[in-house]
Amino acid sequence: MTKFCQEHLAPKAQQIDQENEFKGMRDFWKKLGELGVLGITAPAEYGGSALGYLDHVLVMEEISRASASVGLSYGAHSNLCINQLVRNGNEAQKHKYLPKLISGEHIGALAMSEPNSGSDVVSMKLKADKKGDYFVLNGNKFWITNGPDADVLIVYAKTDMNAVPASRGITAFIVERGMSGFRTAQKLDKLGMRGSNTCELIFEDCKVPAENVLGTLSKGVYVLMSGLDLERLVLSGGPLGLMQAVLDHAIPYLHVREAFGQKIGHFQLMQGKMADMYTRLMACRQYVYNVAKACDQGHFNAKDCAGVILYSAECATQVALDGIQCLGESVTAGQTLSLVESPLPALETNAAGLSLDKMNWRVHGRRSVFSLL
Repeated sequence: MTKFCQEHLAPKAQQIDQENEFKGMRDFWKKLGELGVLGITAPAEYGGSALGYLDHVLVMEEISRASASVGLSYGAHSNLCINQLVRNGNEAQKHKYLPKLISGEHIGALAMSEPNSGSDVVSMKLKADKKGDYFVLNGNKFWITNGPDADVLIVYAKTDMNAVPASRGITAFIVERGMSGFRTAQKLDKLGMRGSNTCELIFEDCKVPAENVLGTLSKGVYVLMSGLDLERLVLSGGPLGLMQAVLDHAIPYLHVREAFGQKIGHFQLMQGKMADMYTRLMACRQYVYNVAKACDQGHFNAKDCAGVILYSAECATQVALDGIQCLGESVTAGQTLSLVESPLPALETNAAGLSLDKMNWRVHGRRSVFSLL
């Protein structure tokens, strides 16, 4: 997986982020499908690899090492969409949607957030009214990773606006591109993770067949929460990959950049900074791997699933900032001064984007950890 990502993705990473678009996403997705990494946790009968969450984390890490943006899109497809279908879909839904999602022919997404409803998911306004054999959806979703490209989306909507508590009125739906009344709107020009296509979704009298309800009617919050801890675990591989990428780019630079008659890697200040970056990565990596191994062995711990995304996001932000300091003015110039080839602008903006994303992870992570103490 490392060899594949470094050969087929890493050389394009800087261009992907600069252009705010992954133009070759569908071709790349089919290659991932051929490698068998899109349906890692899916049963073999649907085309999956029937592997565990440690394997999922490792693939997430290597893709994110080559491109944090594409890693985010991969996580949204393989975990937020496919794994939700694996865990909550009925047999008809699994046979209909999983094979093409796992082969890479289709791209998947999950739509939960709205303009005024992010971490506070139960305040969502997207409404679904039952009319005959269909549900009619009206409203919008925002910040949807893979939204511009998705063929299949897991969408959460309110089927009972008066439910008390509000969480009891949420239902999960499987929505397909091309359904009447469904369209994508503005594509977002983000600060970081720019190559991960993100947009707004519009539902105007969108007709979704009743058979596309995922899980139980008005029990969508259980669909959401049942997979949330595992989503946190798998997505923790993204920050690991970003930290490794920082080291991949920073270490060679310290061996060629000179100041005061010697390579800057000889200065104790730089050596200390690199030591801190390395130990943060290794401590974080072992934490994530151990939690994933425990989950695969049946020792599921929601507290640690929340802890790994919190810790890995915070460590990655610090490591990225330290790496930027090591690389100095070449980052602000958006070039490497011909000393070492490195996607420095993407490194900087993805660090900033991760710092912002970290706020959501921090909200969920700390709330989950402390609620379980």
